[in-house]
Amino acid sequence: MREIVLDTETTGLDPAAGHRVVEIACIELVNRVPTGKSYQCYLNPERDMPIEAFQVHGLSEEFLSRHPKFADEAESFLDFIGDAGFVIHNAEFDLKFLNAELKKIGREDLSSHPVVDTVHMARKKFPGAPASLDALCRRFAIDNSARTVHGALLDAELLAEVYVELTGGRQHGLGFGAETREAKATAGLVRREARAPRPHEGGAEELAAHAAFVGGIKDAIWEK
Repeated sequence: MREIVLDTETTGLDPAAGHRVVEIACIELVNRVPTGKSYQCYLNPERDMPIEAFQVHGLSEEFLSRHPKFADEAESFLDFIGDAGFVIHNAEFDLKFLNAELKKIGREDLSSHPVVDTVHMARKKFPGAPASLDALCRRFAIDNSARTVHGALLDAELLAEVYVELTGGRQHGLGFGAETREAKATAGLVRREARAPRPHEGGAEELAAHAAFVGGIKDAIWEK
């Protein structure tokens, strides 16, 4: 099962207001294990960088102006993701922006890709608890000390670790050791103390009573 852990950085909160994607990062998982393959690019948004967004990710208008536009990177991005499903933290946000960028260049949107939203997963698994990426890293003891600002590649790497933990941890579904086999073999069994066998032969008094009873019967079968 191939999945893509995906994250983006943008110039703002809403593509309908003219905001654009400035960074895309993807981490490839196969059977929920990172393969080491990744994709990352910075993008020239062809507009200014609002100070609020700059304070979040630290990507300046001057820095981004030296990078390709989305139209120039779209093919590489689409080739990398293929038809894989997505793992995204707050998927609606990232997909809204990516679909807007694809629409601008006349390409199909990403609606055909299955999507796992880790925000929804975390809220279902830990009702009432914080579901931010930082909060989940703390919960699973994942080192996020390098996350001084938001960066799509680092966030995707952290999210890949969080996703593995949310789906059962690194040993999810594996059980090849003798210990595990023994545990499976004895699962559900209740151990009881052994009891001495119950005697079935009658006592002397019972045997005498039985003999008297049989003696009073004509042609008793017990005497044949």
